[in-house]
Amino acid sequence: MLCSSFLLALLTVNSVTGYSNGKVGAACGDMVPQHGYEPSPDPSPYNVTVDKSTFSPGDRITVSLQVVSSDPTFFKGFLIEARDAGKLNSPAVGSFTLTDPHESRLLQCGHTQRSAVSHRRSSTKTHVQAVWESPEDPPQRVQFLVTVVQHYEVYWVRTAGPVVRLRGATAAPSTAAPSSDAPSSDAPSSDAPSTAPPSSAAPVQTTSPTALSAPFTSVGCGHSKSCLRDPVGCRPESDPDCFFLSFITDASGSSVMFELSGPADGYVSFALSLDRWMGNDDVYLCVNDGDRVSISAAYVSGRTHPESAAEETLWGRAWRLADGVIQCRFHRNIIQPDRFSFNQSYFLFLAHGSSHQGVIHRHARQPLTSTGQKVIAGHPEDLRGSRSPLLIKLHGVLMLTAWMWTTSTAVFIARHRKHLWPDTTLLGQKLWFQLHRTLMLLAAALTVVAFTLPFIYRRGWSNRAGSHPYVGCAVMALTVIQPVMATLRPAPESPSRIIFRWMHFGGGTIGQILAVCVFQGPTQQALLLPSPWSPAALAGWLLWILLADLLLLIHSCRFRSRGTSEDKEGLLCAQLEKQQHGEISKVKKIVLLVFLAGNTGFLAAFINAVVSS
Repeated sequence: MLCSSFLLALLTVNSVTGYSNGKVGAACGDMVPQHGYEPSPDPSPYNVTVDKSTFSPGDRITVSLQVVSSDPTFFKGFLIEARDAGKLNSPAVGSFTLTDPHESRLLQCGHTQRSAVSHRRSSTKTHVQAVWESPEDPPQRVQFLVTVVQHYEVYWVRTAGPVVRLRGATAAPSTAAPSSDAPSSDAPSSDAPSTAPPSSAAPVQTTSPTALSAPFTSVGCGHSKSCLRDPVGCRPESDPDCFFLSFITDASGSSVMFELSGPADGYVSFALSLDRWMGNDDVYLCVNDGDRVSISAAYVSGRTHPESAAEETLWGRAWRLADGVIQCRFHRNIIQPDRFSFNQSYFLFLAHGSSHQGVIHRHARQPLTSTGQKVIAGHPEDLRGSRSPLLIKLHGVLMLTAWMWTTSTAVFIARHRKHLWPDTTLLGQKLWFQLHRTLMLLAAALTVVAFTLPFIYRRGWSNRAGSHPYVGCAVMALTVIQPVMATLRPAPESPSRIIFRWMHFGGGTIGQILAVCVFQGPTQQALLLPSPWSPAALAGWLLWILLADLLLLIHSCRFRSRGTSEDKEGLLCAQLEKQQHGEISKVKKIVLLVFLAGNTGFLAAFINAVVSS
């Protein structure tokens, strides 16, 4: 009886299966979770939106699933598919690309890889996105369907999403419904906003841009409009070095007005992106074209030159050129065919560069990237951004710590404390040697970690970083060679010991010189520190080390010459030698403490500049 009960319970458990990891391939066909419960009869508190209403073969459409209920709610699981709107029971069409791999995963439904998107884990969510790519031979109309799981017992199955049409195809009514309680029209469900431009949208204007009479202002940033500025808090009305982007939704809620400003020889621009990488982005350009500014929209596929959009995309265009600063203003409808929807959240890139006869060139400086995503038509915010990626910042901090503080301190101890601690030991080794070895191993470890970070960020070798990566590789090689050489050093009484000393000294000196050259990395566009502050601070640090070394060398030579003179006269005794040794030790101890304090100050200043960049 007990065995029968256990077997029955086991069969019951196996017949009701939940997939908290999102591997719901078994539900691809009917999109019904195998939870053993009926779908919720209540209206779904979620909807699906897209950023385009039409498409061509190979086009990408951003699909968003979000909470639309006024009550606080969330969802844990989901399944999104795209199907032929005329045959909703047919297999999924097209393929998806993830925008947040931490929250979503790709599935293979039928014979098509990446044809559906599901959750990766059962965490609570309020919004997810994915990018759908049209197949080469798509149906004329495609509808997005979604199953959403709020709790294990509460879920909605095959809720109808928006319908997108193949460009050039004629409209046709839907012939199938996704489920018994889901609408079958081309439009989204009653809870979903329309994907077409609102009827109250401002009229399209194709007239030439007009000239502005006054500069832009930062008044209202964070209160009535959203702003992204570099430097933080700068004012475009008074600061000619201020890069400024603001945007505000009009009173009707149908369009957004943008204002873009910055010092540039050729152009200023901004882009909307689903990630922190340039590529597949919605771009807007203000280009200095002689005595006027051309204002246009474009799209970037990968890392290629922007592809211009139709002139009708933007309206209400105006511009201003003054004192090397380019300023432009324009409007765009929130929902615009073939453009990113402003109801979605994106990272913002702010870039500038040169141009020739209206043709733009690659930006010479790392774009300013917003620290987080922003819904363009959302509530006003005073945004912050950075021109240096986090991994590159960490690379700079680790390299500065390894060579500006750790290595210089280790060399200073070996050079000036060796003869002052001749008999002091730590763990069976002389104290100065233990400190020197520990600091150098720490420097080597920091250098190895720092060396790998740019390769992780760039996903390979960078061809645009000049000599910096080559010098860095040389420093990395010496960082490995030095401890290996020290491990294989001959005994102190060996005749070849002198060769080791010179090789060790030479390798270390070359490594330090190259490291100083690597410190010119802040001139790289990925980590651009203030100029002329950065070169001046670096020169000050080098002078600081040189002065500390010279001070102790002069002090040691003075006592050595005094001792030699008195020894010649036969007046030097053990008591005088001990007194001199104590005086030298006291001076060197004071200099060491001052040296460490100065080194720490220089390092802190550089790290603060890196973090703030």
